[in-house]
Amino acid sequence: MPLTLLDRLQRRFGWFAIRNVTIFLMAGQAALYVASLLPQGVSMDRVALDPAKVMQGEAWRLVTFLFAPPGERPLFVIFYFMLFHLFGTTLEQQWGAFKFNAFLFVGWIANVAAAFIGSAILGQQFGVDGNEHVMKLLPATASNMFLYSSLFLAFARLYPDFTLNLFFILPIRIKWLALLQWLAYGYLCVRGNWMVRMLIVATVLNYLLFFGREHWRELRHGRRRRSFQSSAKRIAAPAKHTCVVCGLSSDQSPRTLFRYCSKCSGQRGYCPKHIRDHEHVVDKAAA
Repeated sequence: MPLTLLDRLQRRFGWFAIRNVTIFLMAGQAALYVASLLPQGVSMDRVALDPAKVMQGEAWRLVTFLFAPPGERPLFVIFYFMLFHLFGTTLEQQWGAFKFNAFLFVGWIANVAAAFIGSAILGQQFGVDGNEHVMKLLPATASNMFLYSSLFLAFARLYPDFTLNLFFILPIRIKWLALLQWLAYGYLCVRGNWMVRMLIVATVLNYLLFFGREHWRELRHGRRRRSFQSSAKRIAAPAKHTCVVCGLSSDQSPRTLFRYCSKCSGQRGYCPKHIRDHEHVVDKAAA
């Protein structure tokens, strides 16, 4: 079996892989979440990916946005960390540390690039032209939500029948939740701003980079299978018979027993009424 590009990269750079990177990301998010609850805590605006502020010298935002916690409600945060740990550790066990690191790294690069492209489009759309005051009013901060949602989509792709107890109560297969995620992406592409659209594009491209070949293979096999089934049905379908005298066909009367006259030239079928009472047709050449 030929080696893929990822396999060749793993042979050469596999020792760079960070093991248990999910735990590392969770620890950073938990630390920032606790710090944000303190009286003089860290503001999440200081760690968010804001392309305009990165261009002003705050380069740490390129990394710190990865550790931004999901929200402020404790129950939601606990639920988020449980799922994040489940998806991340399972993918690392399934793929290995290098491929899982590559998935996160490519997603990180894509999301950073998407954030800058989205910010630039918003700037042109609102006519910022370098006005810092107007730039602050733009919704140009990128969230890590789209990057980490790609872990959910990857997990759902590998384990579509995994049953998740939604809110610890409602059991539902994760493939249906993934379908809702894809539908939400479509809705946000229509209703969201350019920052959101570009982040969705980055997430989808990262997913397709790792799963696109499988989807294409399944699509081709599905077409081939449907074509084979259609041909098999045509072959297995009963022959259509038609009486040459009255025009009655086997489609109109499936129970009618049609016969073919041996004295007539060619394949000429007759219904029971006309098989004995018809004029024989004989070609001159045969006569």
